[in-house]
Amino acid sequence: MPRDHRPATSVRVLLAEDQGMLRGALALLLGMEPDMEVVSQVASGDAIVDAAHHSRPDVALLDIELPGISGLDAAALLRDEVPGCRVLILTTFGRPGYLRRAMEAGAAGFLVKDGPVEELAAAIRRVLTGETVIDPALAAAALSAGPSPLTARERDVLNASADGAVVADIAARLRLSESTVRNYLSSAIGKTGTRNRMEAVRAARRQGWL
Repeated sequence: MPRDHRPATSVRVLLAEDQGMLRGALALLLGMEPDMEVVSQVASGDAIVDAAHHSRPDVALLDIELPGISGLDAAALLRDEVPGCRVLILTTFGRPGYLRRAMEAGAAGFLVKDGPVEELAAAIRRVLTGETVIDPALAAAALSAGPSPLTARERDVLNASADGAVVADIAARLRLSESTVRNYLSSAIGKTGTRNRMEAVRAARRQGWL
């Protein structure tokens, strides 16, 4: 039987990615690093916190767009519920708004998926030492783009309307009055420079504000 040359204290990694083939490839590649062990793999945002409680990872590697809650929302939950776990966001969508929201959620790093696995492994090691690791091009874009103009409630209302729900349904879902929902939608449409709420949703998503 071949000997395992892995160190006695490997870096424990939780991997959250909804695409099964990519998740398996990342787990295989990271598992080949001599000082890393993928201790948990999940396909939805809702499973992240429970998996972290169970497997106690040192680093959680999270995609943003996941079934259930997003990786950004999960990052905030991990910060509060599993504070010993560092979060590294790995996404296809290098949007400035996503970067700002990730940092607000307590993430220690933000990388796009087109980099080499060696760079990812190095980033995992760096965040464990207390560093913040951010894709340089995305950092520059985020600084030039400025913060999101949307309030938290405006984001909530736009998210709730993304599936085409009528105002009455949005109001019931968010426990707001219909007039309040209309005011938030009107404000969000104005801030995104669009003509209607569906255009506002698309514009906000392009910027990473949702």
